Amino acid sequence: MKIIDIIHRAASENRTRFTFELLPPLKGEGTANIFDAIDTLAPLDPAYINVTFHREDTRYTERPDGLLERHIIRQRPGTVGISAAIVKRYGIETVPHIICGDLSRYDIEDALIDMDFLDMHNVLALRGDAPHGERRFKPHPQGHSHADGLVAQIAGMNRGKFIDGDGRQHTDFCIGVAGYPEKHAESPNLDADIEALKRKVDAGADYIVTQMSFDNARILDFIARVRKAGITVPIVPGIKPLTTKSHLTILPQTFHVDLPSELVKEVEQCADNAAVREVGTEWAAMQAAGLKKAGLPVIHFYSMGRTTNIAEIVKKVF
Repeated sequence: MKIIDIIHRAASENRTRFTFELLPPLKGEGTANIFDAIDTLAPLDPAYINVTFHREDTRYTERPDGLLERHIIRQRPGTVGISAAIVKRYGIETVPHIICGDLSRYDIEDALIDMDFLDMHNVLALRGDAPHGERRFKPHPQGHSHADGLVAQIAGMNRGKFIDGDGRQHTDFCIGVAGYPEKHAESPNLDADIEALKRKVDAGADYIVTQMSFDNARILDFIARVRKAGITVPIVPGIKPLTTKSHLTILPQTFHVDLPSELVKEVEQCADNAAVREVGTEWAAMQAAGLKKAGLPVIHFYSMGRTTNIAEIVKKVF
């Protein structure tokens, strides 16, 4: 089923459903951990599952002559494969991510054709981050600089437009894109960021999922501003339960989000990470309950592979 249809059905039934996001297994790790994570939540009826895509990274090793040799590695390959395995094993709709970073338009087209052959018709289209250790995003020479170009390519394939000409058949992808309640780190302000979001929607996006935010007021204000800008597609808010004290620094640095003072104070007072997990779970449950009360039909959880806390939230709120 298309994600847009899942969202509309939840809205028509006046209910709120949950989704969550998983990382593909590390290379050589196998599927046990990711299936264990899904086993925790599958009985609770998730609306769908997102599977992230990870760009290549750089590693340097010292040669016998003392010089450093550069290696390009990909630590978490297999986004499409593990997504297909999840659908086969659980029958839960799965959304593979696809990014602009280090992919040519041909690479993207090939990946989307693979998804189409596997009867997978949902995708989340993202620009992606700069490579680790680099400050600026650099597109592939034959790729896309921004996510609106990626969305346009996918939407074109839905019309039978392929790189080397028109196809006899077409794909049928439901396209999701990212929105940023606290703006993208590279945008000068939120208004400019919403203009960029509108370009993605105008290019063919069907729905928006937001970056994690720990403040419902910001999420709801973002939704109101997006609607005022003329964007009408559904918006799925994203939240993340804190689990360790290190999240107080890692999350703002990595995802450029603010943490409310009240939450920070509670976490700082925790004696250990078990206590942090409890605080983070309660805060996320409070957020989920508030967003449910506001009538949001789907709420997305950023799990980072940890799902027992999300199960607690779902049992309490949904």
